[in-house]
Amino acid sequence: MPLAFCGSENHSAAYRVDQGVLNNGCFVDALNVVPHIFLLFITFPILFIGWGSQSSKVHIHHSTWLHFPGHNLRWILTFMLLFVLVCEIAEGILSDGVTESRHLHLYMPAGMAFMATVTSVVYYHNIETSNFPKLLIALLVYWTLAFITKTIKFAKFYDHAIGFSQLRFCLTGLLVILYGMLLLVEVNVIRVRRYIFFKMPREVKPPEDLQDLGVRFLQPFVNLLSKGTYWWMNAFIKTAHKKPIDLRAIGKLPIAMRALTNYRRLCEAFDAQTVSGGTSTQGARAIWRALCHAFGRRLVLSSTFRILADLLGFAGPLCIFGIVDHLGKENRISQPKTQFLGVYFVSSQEFLANAYVLAVLLFLALLLQRTFLQASYYVAIETGINLRGAIQTKIYNKIMHLSTSNLSMGEMTAGQICNLVAIDTNQLMWFFFLCPNLWAMPVQIIVGVILLYYILGVSALIGAAVIILLAPVQYFVATKLSQAQRSTLEYSNERLKQTNEMLRGIKLLKLYAWENIFRTRVEMTRKKEMTSLRAFAVYTSISIFMNTAIPIAAVLITFVGHVSFFKEADFSPSVAFASLSLFHILVTPLFLLSSVVRSTVKALLHPLHSSQPHGPSPPPYYPQPLKVVNRRRPAREDCRGLTGPLQRLTPSWPRSHLLPSLPAGQLTMIVGQVGCGKSSLLLATLGEMQKISGAVFWNSPHPRAWSKPSAGQKRGPVAYASQKPWLLNATVEENITFESPFNKQRYKMVIEACSLQPDIDILPHGDQTQIGERGINLSGGQRQRISVARALYQHTNVVFLDDPFSALDVHLSDHLMQAGILELLRDDKRTVVLVTHKLQYLPHADWIIAMKDGTIQREGTLKDFQRSECQLFEHWKTLMNRQDQELEKVATEPPQGLPRAMSSRDGLLQDEEEEEEEAAESEEEDDLSSVLHQRAKIPWRACAKYLSSAGILLLSLLVFSQLLKHMVLVAIDYWLAKWTDSALTLSPMTRNCSLSQDCSLDQTVYAMVFTVLCSLGIVLCLVTSVTVEWTGLKVAKRLHRSLLNRIILAPMRYPCAPAVLSTHLLPPLPQHIPSTLECLSRSTLLCVSALAVISYVTPVFLVALLPLAVVCYFIQKYFRVASRDLQQLDDTTQLPLLSHFAETVEGLTTIRAFRYETRFQQKLLEYTDSNNIASLFLTAANRWLEVRMEYIGACVVLIAAVTSISNSLHRELSAGLVGLGLTYALMVSNYLNWMVRNLADMEIQLGAVKRIHGLLKTEAESYEGLLEPSLIPKNWPDQGKIQIQNLSVRYDSSLKPVLKHVNALISPGQKIGICGRTGSGKSSFSLAFFRMVDMFEGRIIIDGIDIAKLPLHTLRSRLSIILQDPVLFSGTIRPNLAPLHQIWSIERRRVARPGALNAIITEGGENFSQGQRQLFCLARAFVRKTSIFIMDEATASIDMATENILQKVVMTAFADRTVVTIAHRVHTILSADLVIVLKRGAILEFDKPEKLLSRKDSIFASFVRADK
Repeated sequence: MPLAFCGSENHSAAYRVDQGVLNNGCFVDALNVVPHIFLLFITFPILFIGWGSQSSKVHIHHSTWLHFPGHNLRWILTFMLLFVLVCEIAEGILSDGVTESRHLHLYMPAGMAFMATVTSVVYYHNIETSNFPKLLIALLVYWTLAFITKTIKFAKFYDHAIGFSQLRFCLTGLLVILYGMLLLVEVNVIRVRRYIFFKMPREVKPPEDLQDLGVRFLQPFVNLLSKGTYWWMNAFIKTAHKKPIDLRAIGKLPIAMRALTNYRRLCEAFDAQTVSGGTSTQGARAIWRALCHAFGRRLVLSSTFRILADLLGFAGPLCIFGIVDHLGKENRISQPKTQFLGVYFVSSQEFLANAYVLAVLLFLALLLQRTFLQASYYVAIETGINLRGAIQTKIYNKIMHLSTSNLSMGEMTAGQICNLVAIDTNQLMWFFFLCPNLWAMPVQIIVGVILLYYILGVSALIGAAVIILLAPVQYFVATKLSQAQRSTLEYSNERLKQTNEMLRGIKLLKLYAWENIFRTRVEMTRKKEMTSLRAFAVYTSISIFMNTAIPIAAVLITFVGHVSFFKEADFSPSVAFASLSLFHILVTPLFLLSSVVRSTVKALLHPLHSSQPHGPSPPPYYPQPLKVVNRRRPAREDCRGLTGPLQRLTPSWPRSHLLPSLPAGQLTMIVGQVGCGKSSLLLATLGEMQKISGAVFWNSPHPRAWSKPSAGQKRGPVAYASQKPWLLNATVEENITFESPFNKQRYKMVIEACSLQPDIDILPHGDQTQIGERGINLSGGQRQRISVARALYQHTNVVFLDDPFSALDVHLSDHLMQAGILELLRDDKRTVVLVTHKLQYLPHADWIIAMKDGTIQREGTLKDFQRSECQLFEHWKTLMNRQDQELEKVATEPPQGLPRAMSSRDGLLQDEEEEEEEAAESEEEDDLSSVLHQRAKIPWRACAKYLSSAGILLLSLLVFSQLLKHMVLVAIDYWLAKWTDSALTLSPMTRNCSLSQDCSLDQTVYAMVFTVLCSLGIVLCLVTSVTVEWTGLKVAKRLHRSLLNRIILAPMRYPCAPAVLSTHLLPPLPQHIPSTLECLSRSTLLCVSALAVISYVTPVFLVALLPLAVVCYFIQKYFRVASRDLQQLDDTTQLPLLSHFAETVEGLTTIRAFRYETRFQQKLLEYTDSNNIASLFLTAANRWLEVRMEYIGACVVLIAAVTSISNSLHRELSAGLVGLGLTYALMVSNYLNWMVRNLADMEIQLGAVKRIHGLLKTEAESYEGLLEPSLIPKNWPDQGKIQIQNLSVRYDSSLKPVLKHVNALISPGQKIGICGRTGSGKSSFSLAFFRMVDMFEGRIIIDGIDIAKLPLHTLRSRLSIILQDPVLFSGTIRPNLAPLHQIWSIERRRVARPGALNAIITEGGENFSQGQRQLFCLARAFVRKTSIFIMDEATASIDMATENILQKVVMTAFADRTVVTIAHRVHTILSADLVIVLKRGAILEFDKPEKLLSRKDSIFASFVRADK
C-alpha cells in the first residue's frame, strides 16, 4: 500500500490550495509538526552533552531537588497530554483505515507530538534537578508554538463546520487547552524565579533533608512519575540483593516524618482544641478531633486516590463488555462515514466501538488504576506510621510523669505499657490504613450495582440482593470473629505471662520438682485458649468460605434467573463475562465493609482504651489505659545539699510522721528491720511516694562553686542506686557512665572501688560487652556493683544508696565501703544516704536514722545512740558479734572478682583456661546468631516438617480439595463461555418458532450443568476453608505441647538458660502458616489457571508470556531478599523501642532521681525514628513490587486482548472464549502481587518454624532412675546422712570441672556451713545434690542410696533449698508457699498484708520489698518437711536481727534435720557443727568452726576477722 504524508489518491483534496493554504487540512497538520521538530532538535544536544548537569552550585543529594513552581501541575498536565495524544494517534489510524492509500498526516504529527512531550518532560526534569533554569527558554518557545499551531487547526475545524460529534475536533480542543495551560505554567516559573527578563534572578536553597547525605528515603522529594512507580527504590533494592540491609543502609528519616515533628503537630492540634471555644481535651472524641486535625488532610488525599482507583476499576468489565460485544456482532468492522477536508472523521461512538481501541484503553485504565490504588495505600500507611510515632512519643512523656504507686501496686505493669505501645498504637495505625475504605467502598458498591443493572437489567438486582442480604450474615460472623479473637487474646496473654514466669523461675521449679505443676497450669490455660481458638477457626473458615462462595452463588442465581424468567433477554458472552467481572469486583468491598465498619466503631469508642489526663497541661500528655495518679511534687531545679526536715511527711504506704534531718556533705545511714520503710523514706525524699501531708525541703548552706545558694532550694539530680539493680540494655561502660561525659581517671577509680576489673577482664568484649535485658547475663553481685558504680561515677552532690551490699560477699562489701563510699564520696564532701543491714559499718556514719514500723525510732550519731538508746545499742552490738565500737579492719588477701561471664549467680567457676573457653563459647554464640540471620533460601524443608505434623489424612485432604476447587472454578467459567456462545447462535433474531422448544431445552441443560458445577464449587470452598483452619489448629496444638515439654524438661546446664528461652519461643505464629499457604496456593493456582486458559484461547500468547515470566521472576527474586531484610529490620528496630519503654518503666525512679528525663526522651525519638524508617522502607518496597506486578498484569491483559481480538477476527474464535480469556487476564493482574507477597510472608513464618524445630532437638534431662519406685522408702531420706565420694562436677561436657574430687561425710542432723570466695564452687556444690549439674565422676550417697540411681522427680521433691535470688509467682501467697500442700498454719513469717495467705502477689512479687520476698522463699522451704535443708546465701537481703531469728529457728525447729548453709556473712555459720571452706572447686578446710578459728593460718579465721 502506497505511503504519502497527504495520501496518494488521484484528485486528492489534500493537495488543493486554491482556497488558501490554511484551509488545506494536510498543510495545517504539517504546520503542527514544526514545534515538535524544533524541540527535538534543540533539546537532544543539550540532553546528550549534559550542559545542565555541570551547573549545580549546591551539593544536593541524589539529584532530587524539585524546586520550580508548578512542578506537580506540570507533570499532571504532561500525563494528560500524553493520553490525549495516544487517543489522537488511534483516531488517526482508524480514520486512515478506510482509504486505499495511507494518509500519514492523520497520525504522524500526533506521533511526533508524543515524542516531543516525552522529551520535554525528560528535559525539564534534568534542568530542574541540575538547577539551570535559563535553559527552560526552549520549553517556553515550544509551548508557545504548539499552542499557536493547535489553535489554528482548531479554528479551521470550526470554520469547516466540524463539531463535537467528531472525535478529532474534541481532541484538538483538549490539546489547545493543555498546551495553553503548560504555557501558563512556564510563564509562572519565569514570574517566580525571574531567571529571564529580570535583572536579579531569585535564588533558592535546597531543603535541609537533601543536603544531608544520611537521608535516603526519597519518596517525598522525587517527581510524580518516580513517586507513582517507586522508581527511586530500584537502586536500593539492587543494593539489598548484593549485601544485607542494615540501619546504615536505610539512613535517617526526612524531617517532616520524624517522631518529634509529628508529636509537635499532635500537641498543636490538642492546643488548638483548647484555644478554640475552650472545648474539653478529655475523652475519646477530643482525641479523635486532635488526630483528624493533625493527620486528616493526608487521609483525604488517600481516600481521593482510592475512590479514583475504584472507579477506574470498572473500566475492566466495561471494556470486556465492549470488546466481546464488538466481536459477537456479524459486521465486526465499523466504517467511518463522515468526510471533511478530503479525509474521513471518526465519531466518539465509532471510536469506542473498536475492539483494539478498547484493548488499549483497558491497558491504560489498568495502569492508572493500579498507580492510584498503590498511591492510596502508601499515603494511608505513611500517615499511620507518622501517627504511631507521635502517639508513642506522647505515651512516653506520660510515663515520665506516672506515679510510682501505679506501677508498684500492679495497677500498671511494664507488660501493659509494652502492649499499649506494640499493639494498640499499631491497631490505630492500621485503622488509619483502612480509613479510606469507609468512603470508597460504598461508592464502589453503588456504582457496581448501577452498572450490573445497566448490563443485565432486572436480573442484576437478584444477584445484588443475594450479596446485600448476606452482608448482615457476614457482619455477624465478623463480630463473632472479633469476640473470639478478643477472648483468644486474653487467654494468649495469660498463657504467655505464665510461660514467662515459668521460664524466669525454671531453676526454682526444677529444684522443687514443681515443673509438672506449672506445666499443667500453662496447659490448662492453653486448653482454654484452644477452645477459644477453635471458635476463632470456625468463624474464620466461615468468613473465608463466604468470601469465596458468595460470588459463585450470586452468579449462579443471577444467570439461571436471567435465562429462566427473562427468556427474551440478551445472554450473550459480553453480558455474561462483564457481569462476572462486576460480581468479582463487588464481593471484596461487601466482604470488607463489615470488618471496616466494626473496626471504626471500636476505634471511635475506645481509642487506646484511654481517658484524658487531669487538666490541659502543656503539652497535653497522652492518656493511659488506667487511672493515673499524677505525682504532685515540687518542680525540680539544681540542688546542692539536703538539710531541712521532712516535715510531717506521710507517704501513701503506711509510713507515718517522719521528721528526719539529713546533713549535707556527710554520710547518713538508715537501718531497721525488713519492711520498716527504709526504701520508702528514700523514695519519699525523691518525691516518688504519694504524699498525704508534709513537705520535703532541699537546702544548700554550703554550696559548691557552681551554684547560687537559696533557702528552700528545689532538688536537682541525685545519684541513686536502687535496692533492685536497674541496668540498661547497653554496654558495661555505658551503664556506668550513664550518659555522663567519659572521664578515664574517674572511671578507673570507680571500677577499682567496685572491684569490677576482674569481671570486666573475663567478659567477652571487656567493658564493651552488651548487657542483656535486665542484666540477664550477669550475676546478682555483678548487677549490684554496676548499679552502685553508676551512682559513684556521677558528679552529683547527693548520693542515695539503697542496700548496696545485699548481693556482695564480705570482701567485696568491705572494699566497696572503704574505697567507694568513704574515699570517693564522703571524702569528697558529698551528701551520702546509705540504707543497709550491715551494722558493722555504723561506726563510719556521721548520722544514723533507726526506723521501725514506718516511723523513725531515733536519729543521731552512734554516740547519741550509745548514751540515750542503750538497749538498741547493745542489741546492735550483739548482732554484730563484737564488743568494740570501732570497725576492726583486718588485712586480708585481695578480693577476687566474679569470674563469670555469660553465666549468672550460681558460681560457675573457671580457671584462666576456662575463662578463655567461655569467651570462645560466647563468640560461637555470636556466630550462631549471625547464621540465624543469614539470607538463606526459602526453607521449604521446614514447611514440609511443619505440615507433616498435621497427619497424612488432613494433608491429603488439604491438597486435593485445593486442586479440585480450582479445577471446578475453571470448569464453571469455561461452561459459561460455551453456554453464552450457544445463546449467541440461538439469539431471538436467528431462531424461528419451530426451533423454540429445542432452544429452551438447550438452555435448561446448560443451566442444570452450570448449577451442578457451581454447587460443587461452593461445597469445595467450604471443605478447603475448614481444612485449612483445622490444619493450623492441629499443628499449633502439637507444636506447642512438644515445645513446652521440651523446654521444661531441658537441662539447666547454664544458670542463665531460662533467660535464653524467652516467651517469643512459644508464639501462636505457626498457626497462621496454613492460611498463608492457602493464600499462596490460591493466588498461584489462579494465576496458573488464568495463564493456561489464555494460552488455550490464544496459543500465540505463550510467545509473549516468556519474557514477562523472566521479568516477573527477577522482580520477585530481588523483592523477596529486600523484603525479608526490611521485615527483620522492622522487627529488630521495634525490640529496642519496646525494651526502652520497659526499661524506663522499671527504672523510672532512677531516671527521675538523676533528672535524665530529657535524655531518655531523646533516646526514644531515635528508637522511634529507626523503627519508622524501617516500616516506611518496607511499605515502599511492597508498593514497588505491587506496582511492577500489576503493570505486568496490565501487559498480560493487553497482550491477551490484542491476540484474542486478532484470532477472533481472522480465525473465527468464539466471543465466549474471548470473554473467558479477558476475565482471566484481569484476574492475573489482581493475583500476581499476592502470589509474591504471600511467598515473602511464608518465608518469614517458616523462619519461625525452623527455629522451633531447632529447639525441639534440645536434649531433655534423664528423669528416669535406675531404681524402681517400690525400692525407694516412702520417708527417704529420713535420717539425712550424706556421703560425698570423690565428686567432680561440671556444667557441660565441653567445659572443665567446677568441683574437683570433693570428699565429705555429713552425719544426720548436723549443721554444715560452706564458705569461700565468689566463684569458689559453693553454689555448684549445692546444685550437685539435685543433679542440676553434670556429676561425671564420684557420687553422693544420701541415707544409703546413690542419688544418681533415683528418678529426678523423686530426688528433688525429697530435698529443700532456698536460693540467693527470691522468686515469687503472681497469684496469692498460698500457692507460692506450697502449690500442692494444704497449709494449715505458717507462723514462721507474719505477713504484713491484708488477707494473710490470700494476699495478692503481683508479677515478680514487685509489691513486696526484696527482704520480704526472701522471707517468703524461706517460708516456702520450711513448709516442705524434708530431712535435708540447703540454704544458698538465702539471707543476703535480710537485716541482721531477722537473720538471727531465722538462725535460731533453723537450730531449734530443724534440730533433727541436716542443714547445709552457703554463706556470704561468715558469722551466720559460726554456730554450725562443721565448716567447709572451698577454693576453685576443691575443699581447703573441713572441720569444726572452733578448731578452724584457733588455727592462725586458717582461711576461715581470716574470713571471720574480715566480717567483723
